[in-house]
Amino acid sequence: MPHVVVDPDSTSLQERCALIQTPRTTRKRFPEGCVEIVASQDDARSRADAAKNLHAAIVYGPSVSSESQRIYYLVRWL
Repeated sequence: MPHVVVDPDSTSLQERCALIQTPRTTRKRFPEGCVEIVASQDDARSRADAAKNLHAAIVYGPSVSSESQRIYYLVRWL
């Protein structure tokens, strides 16, 4: 996993449960359009569908990239 600097004083950046739509699980960051925030790890796991490239994960973000795109960083796959 990539090293992600966590800002404990941030009010907008936090770890979240999510579904990520991606054909490759080797990436470490994902644009906001590929990430759906969900309520819990159980929700993410139950809605994951590898056949549809939909994977359960814990992500950190959203953060603004140097290209001014909002991205989420992968913390770990569930």
